[in-house]
Amino acid sequence: MTDQASQTVRTEIAQIIEALANARYKRVRKKLRHMHPAKVASLIEAIHPEQRVALWQQVDASHEARILAHLNAELARVLRSDSREAVAALDESADDDGRAASTQMGDVIDALDRGKLKRVSRIMRDMHPAKVAGLLESLPPRERSAAWSMVETDRAAKVLPYLHDETCATLALDMDHEDLVAAARRLDLDDLVDLIQALPEEHGRGLLQLAGGRHREKIESMLSYAEDSAGGLMNTDQIAVRPEVRLEAVLRYLRVVGTLPVQTDKLMVVDRKGNYRGVLDLSILVTTPSDQRVQDVMNTSLSAIPVDLPADDVARLFQDHDLLSAPVVDDRGRLLGRITVDDVVDLIRENSDRAMMQLAGLDQEADMFAPVMTSSRRRAVWLAINLVTAFVAAWVIGLFQTTLERVVALAVLMPIVASMGGIAGSQTLTLVIRGMALGIVQGSNARALLAKESGIALINGLLWAVVVALLAIAWFGDWQIGAVIGAAILINLLFAALAGLAVPLVLHRFGVDPALAGGVILTTVTDVIGFFAFLGLATVVL
Repeated sequence: MTDQASQTVRTEIAQIIEALANARYKRVRKKLRHMHPAKVASLIEAIHPEQRVALWQQVDASHEARILAHLNAELARVLRSDSREAVAALDESADDDGRAASTQMGDVIDALDRGKLKRVSRIMRDMHPAKVAGLLESLPPRERSAAWSMVETDRAAKVLPYLHDETCATLALDMDHEDLVAAARRLDLDDLVDLIQALPEEHGRGLLQLAGGRHREKIESMLSYAEDSAGGLMNTDQIAVRPEVRLEAVLRYLRVVGTLPVQTDKLMVVDRKGNYRGVLDLSILVTTPSDQRVQDVMNTSLSAIPVDLPADDVARLFQDHDLLSAPVVDDRGRLLGRITVDDVVDLIRENSDRAMMQLAGLDQEADMFAPVMTSSRRRAVWLAINLVTAFVAAWVIGLFQTTLERVVALAVLMPIVASMGGIAGSQTLTLVIRGMALGIVQGSNARALLAKESGIALINGLLWAVVVALLAIAWFGDWQIGAVIGAAILINLLFAALAGLAVPLVLHRFGVDPALAGGVILTTVTDVIGFFAFLGLATVVL
């Protein structure tokens, strides 16, 4: 072997060892596919024994026999045994489509720990892309990176749209540039737009530059709309026809196209200027005599969605009218694209996740396994806000320090007053936020809702005021303490109902998401009112 050839082999060995060490298994597989079996055998014999198994796991099954023929007998026997064990494990899990996600995650982690990477690949290959995405997001960072490297590029294109933005960006940047570009070219336009928005600006701009001229114009147009608008949900993958053509011509055109865009239940009807005129249901198209014209059978009752309509209103339209797809138009009535039900379902799920996470002051897009410092920084903001509100409540308590020193029983009973008010207020707050999200609760019906919630608070307040008062009298043997805590609970529950309704409406008026800040403000209000009422009454009565 010449010096140059030896240097080439050493360079390849170094590159493969580095890729193995960094869990860049996809890069290793690409290199091995372009190498002669004898050369692969030489690499296997040259590297450290602990790395041989990991390298062997990246060899395609169709190439194993030719590589084994070039190895010494003992090493070939060991690797052949490893392959048989892998096949047995794969056969064992071949019928595991219905297995619990927790079991699959355990299998993947176990296989990664044992270096059984082919088993990891097989487990994920038999799973739906959405389940693969869920599995990846459930894995710690190191295992996630290793498992992701076992997902082939064409498969990765199907998995990326199901990942949350932060995880999607991390895994996309973990891919080799050419693999990321290849995966991006397999994405639908709306999914590609989501990927570009999730990536850091320079990487997203790079993907955009690689798009063809016509596609780039569409992508740039979609990127220009706000994410929480109809334009942000819209995709341009649609089929439009003219109203004057006959159904026979439409059918011929569809046969030429060959494949309909996903979630296509209707064709858009536009005039020569591109203005929206109606829709042609596929059921009408295939059941109506083909000599009729589109304009004779098209549906003109389906109103188009304005491109700037808020996304939540779009979701309500789909829910109210049981839509599978709907056209989107600009302010001049020109057809821009369509929104499909799968994107609306994603929106509803994301809104639900966001509302739940924001109640705790968290970001729904945050990676569960994000770095400790990053997660700490995100949570610190709301901890600081909560600290401020806690000091407000503590200040109120401090105003009655003398009363507390004189009647120690008050300190024992204070948490009851605050807790009852907090729970009652949270019930009203949750009801109002949900009603606002559905468009049911508005300023016009707030007074009627306040009357209803006040009635509920009055009834529950009287009931539990009596119960708690009797318990306090039995506990401390003092009817005055019982009367004070009973009155305080009644007052706090009434104010909690008022705050539970007023806080989200006021926050919404000032453009603040009630789901994000409502809970913190409500807790402060109920604590302050509860402590002030309880300790103030105690100061007067006792």
